Amino acid sequence: MTSLVLVVTSLEDVTADMVIAALNERGVPVARVDPGDIGPDLTFSARLDAGAATWSGRLRTTSREVELGEVGAVYYRRPTPYAARFTQLPQQERDFATAEARHGLGRVLNHLHGARYVNHPAAVARAEFKPAQLQAARRLGLTVPATLVTNDVDAAREFATGHGPVVCKTFRGLPRAEDGRAGAIWAQRVDPGGFDDSLAVTAHLLQAEVPKTGDARVTVVGRHLFAQRITTPDRLLDWRRGDWDELQHTPIPVPPAIEAALHRYLAWFGLTFGCFDFALTGDGDDPRHWVWIECNPNGQWGWLPDADRIAEAFAAALTDEQEGCGFHGREVRL
Repeated sequence: MTSLVLVVTSLEDVTADMVIAALNERGVPVARVDPGDIGPDLTFSARLDAGAATWSGRLRTTSREVELGEVGAVYYRRPTPYAARFTQLPQQERDFATAEARHGLGRVLNHLHGARYVNHPAAVARAEFKPAQLQAARRLGLTVPATLVTNDVDAAREFATGHGPVVCKTFRGLPRAEDGRAGAIWAQRVDPGGFDDSLAVTAHLLQAEVPKTGDARVTVVGRHLFAQRITTPDRLLDWRRGDWDELQHTPIPVPPAIEAALHRYLAWFGLTFGCFDFALTGDGDDPRHWVWIECNPNGQWGWLPDADRIAEAFAAALTDEQEGCGFHGREVRL
């Protein structure tokens, strides 16, 4: 009997729909669950009996019932935050219920014995921090821009003097507003003449601007790699801030040295999948033309021209023990 793949994500996740379709084509049993539904629409029981070493029990949604022991792989995508389930409660009660759900249901789902995780949420959490990403990329042989993380105005001015022009980036995405809308702060050029003591309020990430000829998005799933050169009509500093319908995608070969480094990077963080962004300073044939920008360990890829092939790679990674380097029923120590 083929092991079941548990897809942990929100109902509106169209990217996960593509992977589910690919799994269905393979005849693989799939169950979808959003932990944020905890309540009447999602009940669960997990038991650790005397003498047992693993959790047993079941999940029940409005349409499915899943035995925990039947789960062979977990595709962990983008579930609804637990806090969204308890918005009607006073803050203290909301925080308490959110933490209990995360540490109860969440930790059961994160410790399904023998299950393959793509990616394990703890591995994602460990790999999301840009200072850790940049250091790992450099140690693994990739070229990274000169970078400063600081809240010291004098250090920022000195860095800009030595490495200008300089761009500023955020460490995380912009939090949702009170009305639930999401926003973004893109990478942008900064004028050192505007630096003042207000920099001390929080941390800032400054980098030497890369004189790029284009960008590359490289999606790696297990041993499969998909690369697209991205250009914008107006040569934006950050291609994400423009009209995505006007982006030009061209398949691009990845130098073997870069490809090997990306697989080492995934292994370093215990990941099976990652979306890598590079700035290109030439035609891309020379590894020295590839300048590391970042890796999103839970990135979007459904908008890419090769999305169907990427979905097939996910289906392979979730059903083939030889694919990738994901975790099996254990959590990364942070």
